[in-house]
Amino acid sequence: MTPKTNELLFCALGGSGEIGMNVNLYGHAGKWLMVDLGVTFADAAYPGIDIVLPDLSFIEDRLNDLVGIVLTHGHEDHIGALPYLAEDLGVPLYATPFTAGLIRGKLEEEGNAHRVKLRVIQPGKSGVAGAQIGPFGVSFIELSHSIPEPNALVIETKAGRVFHTGDWKLDPTPVIGKPTSPERLTQIGDAGVDVLVCDSTNVFNAEASGSEASVRRGLAEQIARAKGRVLVTTFASNAARLHTLGQVARETGRKLCVTGRSLDRILKVAQATGYLTDFPETVDPDTAMRLPKNKVLIVATGGQGEPRAALARVADGSHTIKLDMGDTVIFSSKQIPGNEVAIGKIQNTLASKGVVMITERQAHVHVSGHPGRPELAQMYKWIRPQTLVPVHGEMRHMMEHARFALSEGVPQSIVQSDGDVIRLLPGKPEKIGNAGVGRLVLDGDVILPADGSTINERRKLAINGQISVAVAIGKDGRLLGRPQVRVQGVPVEEDRAAFIEDAAGAAAEALKGQRRELDRRREDVRLAVRRIATRWTGKKPIVDVLIVEA
Repeated sequence: MTPKTNELLFCALGGSGEIGMNVNLYGHAGKWLMVDLGVTFADAAYPGIDIVLPDLSFIEDRLNDLVGIVLTHGHEDHIGALPYLAEDLGVPLYATPFTAGLIRGKLEEEGNAHRVKLRVIQPGKSGVAGAQIGPFGVSFIELSHSIPEPNALVIETKAGRVFHTGDWKLDPTPVIGKPTSPERLTQIGDAGVDVLVCDSTNVFNAEASGSEASVRRGLAEQIARAKGRVLVTTFASNAARLHTLGQVARETGRKLCVTGRSLDRILKVAQATGYLTDFPETVDPDTAMRLPKNKVLIVATGGQGEPRAALARVADGSHTIKLDMGDTVIFSSKQIPGNEVAIGKIQNTLASKGVVMITERQAHVHVSGHPGRPELAQMYKWIRPQTLVPVHGEMRHMMEHARFALSEGVPQSIVQSDGDVIRLLPGKPEKIGNAGVGRLVLDGDVILPADGSTINERRKLAINGQISVAVAIGKDGRLLGRPQVRVQGVPVEEDRAAFIEDAAGAAAEALKGQRRELDRRREDVRLAVRRIATRWTGKKPIVDVLIVEA
């Protein structure tokens, strides 16, 4: 599929119909421009997997037509796949300084920084910067979010003009960056916007998301009231929240301890690019544990229940930081849908220690970085698009966003999902094709299909267990000795010895009789042993058979 000179196409390879793993393609005049390349995080459906990547087969088949990757901001669901996929795509990356700093660090960790072109876009005094990337004119427009330098994009082509919001909110008093400029956005609307591609995450929220400045007051009240140690968990990338916590630590007379590699990385990059310059000096975990309990404030990752993050290790007692009866944990973040069970597990562990927990439902300790309905309505009035394309949401979010935009006077909307190829312009937007989409997983250092044989085998092992059978046969095909059986994850506990004896007998019986080809005999043993397992347990474990010819 090659976009024509007079048309503008849009295709999401991730982030439409889901929250996370944002990858968007714009097609014009025979070329494609990618906006963002993020990851999502695995759940129990992917045993042993932490990170899920987008399948880029559609654009990989068109690499000669890909002209660049533009990054709106530095959150993992927008840049997290770059260390693993950008080198193979072979095109320049475009990002503002803070986002570029995060990307560079990721590429260096992966060892391919010297093989990926990273072009830093310096914002002008007005907060606007731009680049001509193939047939696409791209302007970066600074908005507000929970991370430094969140940018909307104005994408200009001969076919028409798009305003792509990225992640955003309206914050009249941001603690990092400048407030959104109504004048600048009105000017963009005055110049004419054909299509608004917009964040849908908080479309069900009737109220505006609120200002980071208000969170400072809420956190300060809770921390001043606490008697023992206080640990605040938040998203590592929320540099605005780090700034707030630095101020609160000073106000409440507590030393600040920051624990977690991702938090350290954000601090380093932020300070290198001119942010968090007045952040208080921190203490290490060992020092924090020697301080009086009411004189330390700990910031840690893991508020979404991530098993390897700092909070999980604090909860299970494997971290240097220890929490006891009367200490406090503040969850300064919102639960991402799907993480409720993992978060609840950590909270129950903390509760068993007598730790007091405070969430956004109990106190004003968090504001979202995404727009509620009043903010969406205001953006429509400034930009005045002809068409809305909802993105960054599950289907329920995007459908509601489309309905809301129409009710607020946007002339038309089109709801798409990952893989839909949409002709935005000319004429009325419509679906004209489908791009194959899917998921990849990062398994150790290897990238695999999310539903390939490796992960499917692992699921089966996790569900049913595994049995290994080893047998030796002579040159005449007769069994030599007793078959050896080993069991893993099959539900036989006290009766394991009896089960193994039964399985070994079934294997021996399967090898009796006429001689057959080795593969056929191996299959006979496999089926016989699995029948025994099913009879004993009701499960159908994976059975591996090794036949050795003596």
